[in-house]
Formats: sequence, structure tokens, C-alpha cells
Amino acid sequence: MSLTHPLLEPIRKLHAHIQTAVVTACEQASLESLSAVVREAEGDTIYAVDRVSEELLIDFFEREVANKIPIVLIAEGLPGGQVVLPEGAAAETAVWRIIVDPIDGTRGLMYQKRSGWILTAVAPNRGPHTNLQDIELAVQTEIPLVKQHLADSVWAVQGQGVAAVRYNRLTGQETPIQVRPSRATTIAHGFAMIARFFPGARAELAAIDEEIVLGALGPVQPGKAHCFEDQYICTGGQLYELMAGKDRFVADIRPYLEPLLAQQNRALGICCHPYDICTALIAEELGVIITDASGQPLNHPLDVSTNVGWVGYANVHIQKQIEPLFQKALRRRQLLPATKPMPVPANGKEKTPKNCGGLQQV
Repeated sequence: MSLTHPLLEPIRKLHAHIQTAVVTACEQASLESLSAVVREAEGDTIYAVDRVSEELLIDFFEREVANKIPIVLIAEGLPGGQVVLPEGAAAETAVWRIIVDPIDGTRGLMYQKRSGWILTAVAPNRGPHTNLQDIELAVQTEIPLVKQHLADSVWAVQGQGVAAVRYNRLTGQETPIQVRPSRATTIAHGFAMIARFFPGARAELAAIDEEIVLGALGPVQPGKAHCFEDQYICTGGQLYELMAGKDRFVADIRPYLEPLLAQQNRALGICCHPYDICTALIAEELGVIITDASGQPLNHPLDVSTNVGWVGYANVHIQKQIEPLFQKALRRRQLLPATKPMPVPANGKEKTPKNCGGLQQV
């Protein structure tokens, strides 16, 4: 049975438009022009390549969605971070809150190093307090490199499961694919990482990483590697690696380092925001465990400015192995309250996906 939601097809159509526009811009423009700084926004730096996708948003939603029902559109680059559509409508009359990151992974994409992702999530409008737990539809679509002809798209409807396709830019065809998180019971010989791709607190983040890995796997043996890491500068990309079984543990805890930085008279730099992590529903529907550093669900408001720290475990076995060590490392540095870790199920069974049905075919 196919997944159903009234906004699924319009959003997939939007993603196709953005994907084509951004790839075309990357083909036609120079690296220097795409990587030029256009302005500094509240949540991030806006580069020239970001403008390609931003300009499509309001026009598309006015034409395809807001002419039928009022919505609140939330995205970086909009005045105040959000706009109510159609023009003149009041926010309290909106049916949906739609949060969008038109290009997640701008830095890797504009230098043609790695794919970016288009992220969109939809929640019923519950006013300014609408949060990540209210999301009922999430869609993310890969923006491939110019030299890459295949790109994936994956989406979930709460309680209905996940669907995924692979798009061939050469033929225009979409082929259903399956994405499945790792079933490994350990991070040994797999990819596991703590995000530290920007300057500021990298030494401490690396120390936390080392402490966790050595605690889980013991001393490094001569000539051997315990596990590996992949610093993908893109939250959507990190989520997809967890979904697709490529990564087993990912943590982005930059906001938790703020007290430590303050002690050193240093400022906290750029962090993950709700629009970066808005497609976590897809991973959760597949059985990936997404929490904050304390093991609690993410409940941040749908805005463009809140700093988000998050942790992803491919399955309950990885959570059982890593979470106690992870939380102990943070508490030892007084970055978490000194309370006992959240209990992990002792039976070692996989977490049941939210929909209890797993991946659906398109």
C-alpha cells in the first residue's frame, strides 16, 4: 500500500524542481560564484547557491498549496524565518506548518565534494509551540553532484512507514529502493562519529569520541582500526547514512558544549537547527533511535534559530553499547545533569518502528 498524505505529492514536486534548478546552477556557474557569501542570516550563512532554491519556495507554495488551504511556511531566508500564505492570512487560520531546508549540505555541494539534501516536514498547525514531535510527513531528496547521475529520495508518513526511490538523471526514471538501518550489535568495524566539522571545541569533541570508542571496544590493537568515522557536513546526509545502514552511531552535540566554551570566553559557533533535523521521522519510522543527549525525544519548536543537539543509534543494540558511555562522558564534563542514564531495554531486541510495518513500496 502506498503512503498517503495530502501534501506528499506537492512536496515531492517541489523537491524535483529544486533538485533540477540547483544541479543546473552547479553545471553552469563557477565554484567561486556559487560559494560567494550573499548575507549572514539568523541561523546560518547564506551562500549564492542557496538563493537558487530559496527563490522557488514562496512562489511554489502559493501556487500549489496555499491557494487551497492557508499554511505557515518556515525556512531560513524568509523575513523573521516564516511567512503565512496566502498573503494576508492569519497564522492561527493555517492548517499546516511546513518547515523546509532547501539545501542542507550547502558547503559540500557548492564545492562539488558531496551531495546535498532537500528537507521538508509537515505538522498540523498548533501555533508557535508546534514542535518536531508533531511532524507527520517528512520528505528528503538528494541533490547530486554534477558528475553523479543517480539520486535518492525517501519519505515517511507517521504510522504508515517509509518509501524510497532512486532517480536516474540520464533516463528520467525512478526505481523503488529499500533502505534499512544497520542490524549490527556493535560499532566495531563500522562507521560511528561525533560531529566536529567546524572550528570551536573540536578538541573536546574528539576527546569525547575517543573516550566512548575506547570504552566500548577497548584499547586499539597495533596495526588495527576499531571503527571508522565520516564527517558528513549535512544533518540530512547523516540521517540518511543511518537510514541506509552505512552509519551505526552519529551524535551532533555542539549546543551542549556552550557552558565549556563560556568558561574559556569563547562563543558557540554554528549548530544544527530544527530545519536540519526535520526529517528525523523517516529514520524513526525505520527503527533508528533519535534522541537528545539525555535520551529524550527531540521536542524543539519549528523555527530557524533554536540550536539542536541530537544523537542517532542505528538500533537498540548500538544504543545499549554506546549511550551509557556517551552520557557518562558528558556528565564527567558537567555537560549533562548528574542523573542516571535512561534505561535501555535489557532484552536486546530491535526497537519496533513507529508504524510497525517498516518500508513500503512506492
